[in-house]
Amino acid sequence: MFSIFGAILFSLVAILTLLVTLGLPLGEFTLGGKYKILPVKMRAMSGISFILQLVAVFTILYAGDIIQLPFPLKSAKVICIVFAIYLLLNTGMNFLSNSKKEKYFMTPLALISSICFFVTAFSS
Repeated sequence: MFSIFGAILFSLVAILTLLVTLGLPLGEFTLGGKYKILPVKMRAMSGISFILQLVAVFTILYAGDIIQLPFPLKSAKVICIVFAIYLLLNTGMNFLSNSKKEKYFMTPLALISSICFFVTAFSS
């Protein structure tokens, strides 16, 4: 259950990241909220982030036994812990952001996603 909820929430983050990467004026939700439309160099970084977010979505679904992937489940659980820690750190950074959109929208998403990754990683 937590894996599905975490995958849905993090998919929303991934979609937002993709839209920002494509140049839509949603930059206030990401990367400190400094730019409404991300500069090209920052879009490249955002694109890499999007790919990593997709990896996270598939990993939490695999660790939650929702889908099957061709690598050890123990590795998926470790990757979930890494993403959970990353998201916990990201929660703090979002909370400290000058952008109200990032602070009030992305902070809860990151925190709840982090909890979902932790619960999934430590479930049997």
